[in-house]
Amino acid sequence: MRLKLIACEIFARELAALAARSPHTVDLEFLPKGLHDLPSGGMRERVQRAIDATPDGRYERILLGYGLCNNGLAGVRARRTPLVLPRSHDCIGLFLGRPERYLELFHSKPGTYFLTPGWMERAEVDEELKPLSIPHRLGLDTPYDDLVRQFGEDNARYIVETLAGGVGHYRRYLYIRTGVADDDAFERAAAARAAERKWEFDTLAGDLDWLRRLVDGPWPPDLFLEVPPGRVVRSSPADGVVGLEPAEGEAQDDPALGDPL
Repeated sequence: MRLKLIACEIFARELAALAARSPHTVDLEFLPKGLHDLPSGGMRERVQRAIDATPDGRYERILLGYGLCNNGLAGVRARRTPLVLPRSHDCIGLFLGRPERYLELFHSKPGTYFLTPGWMERAEVDEELKPLSIPHRLGLDTPYDDLVRQFGEDNARYIVETLAGGVGHYRRYLYIRTGVADDDAFERAAAARAAERKWEFDTLAGDLDWLRRLVDGPWPPDLFLEVPPGRVVRSSPADGVVGLEPAEGEAQDDPALGDPL
């Protein structure tokens, strides 16, 4: 089977390693980190552009290495080649092997910021995307000293702690060891970052089985959504994160189709 994989660059190391061992021929295309920070529709447009540029008839499936990512995949359409995407809210669940493990960690210790090799080495947003991103437009990536000069100490603190959310909400870094990079070096860098902010720091062994299933198949419906040609992805909690927009002639309120956008 010949497959095309379109994914966020934070998965570059892991998906390249998995694709190299896949029983299938997997052609990789990585898009810049930070698409989920673009205004409404921005991520969908970039991913759709990559899908539309894929030659018809060359691949049996186009795989998407993304979670729903702030509704970034809602509205993506399969053309002539079926799509396959994980039923995951965001990328972190995919590094942990299964959705319930992410939910357990998320609820057991709120205020945790997850780190992986890709998140650390590709922290800088693509220069083309940065001016378009919502955080940049709100000034949330402006150095603190510059915010103080522009808005005063109290307002600067509000922007950082309340709007940016980073300092105000997070209190712990959790580094996920994925086993395909120099985890020791990344872990030391993550620990230093935590010490600088006076946050807690922990590490956790990742699980690449969900990503392996993406590149190897088959794609069980509890973990993946298959999108037939012509159909459109939508956010659908009732279907397990993502579902399909109703096809022509189907009832919009059919429970099997999930909640409308």
